[in-house]
Amino acid sequence: MFGLDAFHLARIQFAFTVSFHIIFPAITIGLASFLAVLEGMWLKTRNETYRDLYHFWSKAFAVNFGMGVVSGLVMAYQFGTNWSGFSQFAGSITGPLLTYEVLTAFFLEAGFLGVMLFGWNRVGPGLHFFATCMVALGTIFSTFWILASNSWMHTPQGYIIQNGIVVPEDWLKIIFNPSFPYRLFHMSVGAFLASAFFVGASGAWHLLRGNDNPAIRKMFSMALWMALIVAPIQAMIGDAHGLNTLEHQPAKIAAIEGHWENKPGEATPLILFGVPDMEQERTKYALEIPYLGSLILTHSLEKQIPALKSFPKEDRPNSTIIFWSFRVMVALGLLMITLGVVSLWLRFKGRLYHSRPFLWFTLLMGPSGLIAILAGWFTTEIGRQPWVVYGVQRTIDAVSAHGDMHMSISLLAFILVYSSVFGVGYLYMMRLIKEGPVTGEGKEVDHGGPGQHHTPARPLSAAKTHSEKSGEH
Repeated sequence: MFGLDAFHLARIQFAFTVSFHIIFPAITIGLASFLAVLEGMWLKTRNETYRDLYHFWSKAFAVNFGMGVVSGLVMAYQFGTNWSGFSQFAGSITGPLLTYEVLTAFFLEAGFLGVMLFGWNRVGPGLHFFATCMVALGTIFSTFWILASNSWMHTPQGYIIQNGIVVPEDWLKIIFNPSFPYRLFHMSVGAFLASAFFVGASGAWHLLRGNDNPAIRKMFSMALWMALIVAPIQAMIGDAHGLNTLEHQPAKIAAIEGHWENKPGEATPLILFGVPDMEQERTKYALEIPYLGSLILTHSLEKQIPALKSFPKEDRPNSTIIFWSFRVMVALGLLMITLGVVSLWLRFKGRLYHSRPFLWFTLLMGPSGLIAILAGWFTTEIGRQPWVVYGVQRTIDAVSAHGDMHMSISLLAFILVYSSVFGVGYLYMMRLIKEGPVTGEGKEVDHGGPGQHHTPARPLSAAKTHSEKSGEH
């Protein structure tokens, strides 16, 4: 397929499935905590706006949660089908970590999800709020274990190798490996930001269409407060993560910077734009800012960062890809910070809900958090190459012995099935969001009780059909 061998097709297949999958957990993590905050605020204030928003976003959460579970199962199977060399070599570590994720996160979520979605009129308010918090906590646990496993692949420790197989020696060192805290916070905060911009874009869309009510304003305002506070925090976490990566994966940093060689006695410049050429070992059309690379990465105007030419060719990540994926992530982060600052200025001016240019800006920034997460994952995973376990096992040694034809057919099947099944899921979720929260004094809100009109027994029954909409007029 396209002249690629089974090894590269397996990598593309995993990249495709993980790119589809990661969007769902990111939104799930953020929306679960958002729902917990909404219900907590409703219990504290008894302001019906918070309750209306809870029921509105719980529908989108349910659809998103279901798609995340299904897409995640496929990824787990690929460890055995396409990466049996990795499973045999490091399964004694990654297997238990993924098992802990199921035993803690998945069971916690599954145990309380039904109460959260369908128990509003069936259990007391305190118990229902507890169920919502447990689901939110489950998403954090899931992030914890998945990032522990993935981070160990980047900065492995706490193991020995016996008979060509990894044997765990110290589980605390394995779990709390050097890159884990940075990656955990970076991903978690990224998920909160992605959800905030998702919610904010929904509010902007309704305001642009003239659907201005207290619930729309409240979710729009909450999303922008989140952007204002959390986006700068994410930038600081990213800086700390970069310093950690420089210490443990210097080749990745050199590839991200498109930095090929150091000149004696000169600080490292920052290359804003350019085209890294892996064959010619240089970055073409480089636009540089002197000293800034050293200042950002070493917090010094004198120290140099490692250059790509200081590493053997076979150990260099593909700078052409991660040079740009990193810059996409950073550019979107700067736009997020800008949007948060502008929102604060408009809030004080009393124009937050009326400035159409700003509403369009917020709407267009809706997918920015998800795109930034994808760009960040491309950067960190491609930057780990050519290692699947950094410095321990090469990716070429981890792949299963499949033929080119088998991998081509399975990749095409994944593309067709994922695009159709999850594409429908995306469209349905957008349809839910376009309806907006049900509000209005004296208007009955359906919460899933038996016999209630148009009450969904399933999340995929939540959006009204065309005939139902027509009957309202």
